[in-house]
Amino acid sequence: MSLEVLFTVVIGLVGLERVAELVVSKRNAAWSFARGGVETGRGHFPFMVVLHTGFLVGALVEVWVRRPEPPVVLVVVMLVLAVASQALRWWCITTLGPRWNTRVIVVPGLAPVTGGPYRFLSHPNYVAVVVEGVVLPLIGGAWITALLFTVVNAGLLVVRLRVENEALASLRSPSSSPAVT
Repeated sequence: MSLEVLFTVVIGLVGLERVAELVVSKRNAAWSFARGGVETGRGHFPFMVVLHTGFLVGALVEVWVRRPEPPVVLVVVMLVLAVASQALRWWCITTLGPRWNTRVIVVPGLAPVTGGPYRFLSHPNYVAVVVEGVVLPLIGGAWITALLFTVVNAGLLVVRLRVENEALASLRSPSSSPAVT
């Protein structure tokens, strides 16, 4: 089987994982809204969706058009790191439970989550996103996609982290708690 076909399978699996995330996110957003949750930061969300969709499509297109031949050791190391980033992402999702979703929603009265990976970092899910943004395309040798996504995503993360940190700051008041990634 060619690298292009194997890479397409990997991207397809990641795409299915994203669908699972959206299902969980929609259910969890409904949970938050049912408890009086308030969403902030809607403006950047459509761009985030387009960027992350374009990331997967761009990696596939680059691999099929350029047909790079990355060294096997690079492919294996990048695959291991991609799996590790998915494990971190799902650790975040399970730790936040029904408070996790792809949007920024503050639910009044909930204490902040400080367990799981949140013991170590304020925004561990973004570590997974950044790592995946580099390593997933490099599994197929798509270094252009890795570079472009990393640069554009860095700008998006500046906005997203500002929005989430403002939501987290509202935790200092006794009446709210964010459901953020």
